[in-house]
Amino acid sequence: MDYAEEAMKKHYEWKGKLDIVPKMGIETRDDLSVAYTPGVAAPCLAIREDVSKSYDLTGRWNTVAVITDGTAVLGLGDIGPEAGMPVMEGKCVLFKAFAGVDAIPLCIRSKDPDEIVRTVELLAGSFGGINLEDISAPRCFEIERRLKESCDIPVFHDDQHGTAVVTLAAMINALKISGRKLEGVSMVISGAGAAAAAIAKLLMSIGLEDVTLCNRSGAIYDGREGLNPEQAKLGAITNPKGKKGSLADVMRGADVFIGVSAPGLVTGDMIRSMAKNPVILAMANPVPEIMPEEAMEAGASVIGTGRSDFPNQINNVLAFPGIFRGALDARASDINDAMKIAAARAIAGLIPNSELSPGYFIPAPLDKRVAPAVAEAVKEAAVSSGVARIGSYRKSTRRGEICEGR
Repeated sequence: MDYAEEAMKKHYEWKGKLDIVPKMGIETRDDLSVAYTPGVAAPCLAIREDVSKSYDLTGRWNTVAVITDGTAVLGLGDIGPEAGMPVMEGKCVLFKAFAGVDAIPLCIRSKDPDEIVRTVELLAGSFGGINLEDISAPRCFEIERRLKESCDIPVFHDDQHGTAVVTLAAMINALKISGRKLEGVSMVISGAGAAAAAIAKLLMSIGLEDVTLCNRSGAIYDGREGLNPEQAKLGAITNPKGKKGSLADVMRGADVFIGVSAPGLVTGDMIRSMAKNPVILAMANPVPEIMPEEAMEAGASVIGTGRSDFPNQINNVLAFPGIFRGALDARASDINDAMKIAAARAIAGLIPNSELSPGYFIPAPLDKRVAPAVAEAVKEAAVSSGVARIGSYRKSTRRGEICEGR
């Protein structure tokens, strides 16, 4: 199938991928009077007295805003908010299809972090969570940080944290296959943007010690000139051995390579220079840093990519629907590291050790077990880490079902 041609045809046919469908019929005067005026005044007044009742009396409990400014859409770059709308609609479809979450695409006509932050702050009362999407670095770091500080609902930048969660899940199982433990590995990450930063920080939070990030100019280290403020912060907490030089230089002897950068940056010789049986997660899309066949021929023990036509696709759809389902069901005020780590372990845990192999160490994106497992793990982590705002919940029995105690 020519996906580009088929997508154009279908998008003309669909004229948008979302519908708004009422939960009730409006057939009689009584129907109208209960759904709208005069009856609707009663829930309005109840919410006025207790704003938290907006979760019980409106759809806020199950609604997420998908926010972009259109500056980093897929691999297309800064194409503008309107051009980003098909992707945001697609994201909303995935929220609903995989986790029963209602999501609304909001594409903002501004690149000013102050304007974006203020816009989201003003709209936050309508939603149970905020998913930031396709906002360019380093602005995305500031926008997320400020919104997490000012909003009382979860704020999650999927390009950062969704990628980090799925990478951690893949890494848990890939290291089992290669006979390594995270605490002892030497890792190189190609890329120094939003995804790379989040991957490094999440892995470090559970024990990774030796990780070096590389941008176009080579290894990032403490005190290197020419780094933006976010990269400088990364340089201060990573690369404990002070490695310098090109990507090829720092890959020598490394146990793990993670790529969130650009096509074709890694060669077979670079893989051969690594430690024996290295782990390779080459996730540049649509063309990875190195193709799986070449990596395997060069000695890789396991390899994952971001592509659906190769085994072990590392795809954010494994994470964000279930994470938000769990956060919404717990009525969480935040999505914290404990919840992300729980999500990653839930994804990895769906594959028993007896079934792990180089060709299968992470569930497929369409595996229907994933979102419910992630949601349950995230809910439990929200409660145990103190960010849940419900007294209790019961285990969901079907996709999208809310929990008692909302």
